[in-house]
Amino acid sequence: MANTKSAKKNIRKNEKRRLVNIARQTALKTAVKKVSAALETGAKKLSLDELLSSAASQLGRAKGKGTIHANAAARKISRLAKKVAQAQRSTGA
Repeated sequence: MANTKSAKKNIRKNEKRRLVNIARQTALKTAVKKVSAALETGAKKLSLDELLSSAASQLGRAKGKGTIHANAAARKISRLAKKVAQAQRSTGA
């Protein structure tokens, strides 16, 4: 157990950060799943673009806050964009 006042404060801060990070990671997973579900159901181009934009935005925010690694965010955005583009090519062509 922490003895100093600053160590006790750090424990409180770390707990708050942990809860925020968990919420942010859960939101990321949900956003990615929405894009994947839309791809499976064959959603319209506009809705796919909006979902992809939202997911990319959330991934970028999480990267900026340090919740996930920068390369992990870039990789996820790239893979989602690739799947959306492929789906749009197959339905649009």
